[in-house]
Amino acid sequence: MEKKNKSNSEESESPLKKLREEAGFSQQELAYRIGVGVTTISRWERGVSEAMLTVPQMKALCRELGKSIEELPDEFGPPKRESEGEG
Repeated sequence: MEKKNKSNSEESESPLKKLREEAGFSQQELAYRIGVGVTTISRWERGVSEAMLTVPQMKALCRELGKSIEELPDEFGPPKRESEGEG
């Protein structure tokens, strides 16, 4: 039997949360720096809502995370689980 505890939690973690934590920001700090509400950051990280950023907000996000737009994930929320055993 495989150990999946750590890998499952890592695989299901939000890419935005990983980037935010690597940059040393809380949700509140990042929200303030890019001009959105903290609830918005939380919803993006949980995959509840899709990010709809203005150009200035996107530039601020890239600047604060130290990433280019090409380095940002396509989805900010945790990966969606696919059904096992299909195909």
